[in-house]
Amino acid sequence: MQAGTTGSESFEQWRETMRHTRAAELTSDHADTFTAVVHQTQVGSVSVLRTSFPSIQVRRTQRMIRRCDQELYHLTLLTSGSGLVETGGAPQPLTAGDLHLVASPQPYDARFRGEPGASGERAHVDGVGVDLPMSMLPLPARRVRPLLGRALPADRGAGVLLATFLTGLAAQAALLRPGEAARLSTATVDLLSAWLAGELDSEGSLPPQTRQAVMLHRVKSFILQNLHHPDLTPSVVAAAHHVSLSYLHREFTRDSQGETLAAFIRRQRLAKAYRDLADPALHDLPVHVVAARCGIPQASVFTRAFKATHGMTPSDHRRRARTVVPPGSEQAQAAE
Repeated sequence: MQAGTTGSESFEQWRETMRHTRAAELTSDHADTFTAVVHQTQVGSVSVLRTSFPSIQVRRTQRMIRRCDQELYHLTLLTSGSGLVETGGAPQPLTAGDLHLVASPQPYDARFRGEPGASGERAHVDGVGVDLPMSMLPLPARRVRPLLGRALPADRGAGVLLATFLTGLAAQAALLRPGEAARLSTATVDLLSAWLAGELDSEGSLPPQTRQAVMLHRVKSFILQNLHHPDLTPSVVAAAHHVSLSYLHREFTRDSQGETLAAFIRRQRLAKAYRDLADPALHDLPVHVVAARCGIPQASVFTRAFKATHGMTPSDHRRRARTVVPPGSEQAQAAE
């Protein structure tokens, strides 16, 4: 489902849309001038949401809980604005960049307020998040309960990985094929489980397959962040993650259906080079410099590998990219 609402009656429309995902009392100080957007996409067993609104109060009571038999976790990454969440104790402040988790079987009172934009735009709260059945998490609900409603950091450890993953998943959710959606649904649960376990300092309680899945997510993220290092080898990656090279080879190849870790690194380097050579902002960089930025300092090695993968030399790809007219450009409009 995807929905967007605008105009003086938009608050009622938006509230009706949100009732499908939040059985709660929704109010707003900006109800008369409410302008909001919500995008919701089902990704396997997980519901992915992107929301933007000026201000709201979300109140879930015991009566509402008794009327609803579906037990869900609601995880949100606040990307702009601020909030206060109360789950029975002192209200917990939230700021942009925080992650927070609430559960449908628990009453809560959450208030969110937008911050004015730098260029005078109207104040809005923005966030991305996921809803998933509580039964999907391997951690018992009683263990997770102390984290509910709190501002949880997304700037360290598994929190960084989870926040980056949520942002990318929300941006691409509507484009996923069924098989991709099922795999990413599992990945979402694994990352969320590892993050929560880390916050609870109980990673040992996670099933082995969840710990392995999270380790592989960390490995891939580490590789993508370090492609520019020519000495990025499987041995270096294994050492950085405190696992043996043989164990990493075995788990990575099994997870990637036969692709080795070295092949993954090489593929990602060539894919980055392909993008960078087509980037107008990098057209003044010599081809060998682009190659070095992707971790391949030997020009001849880069040219051979690039041609074998993409069917053309790096220079030919760059020239072809320069002749492609971007949609919506003045040249494209003139041609029409």
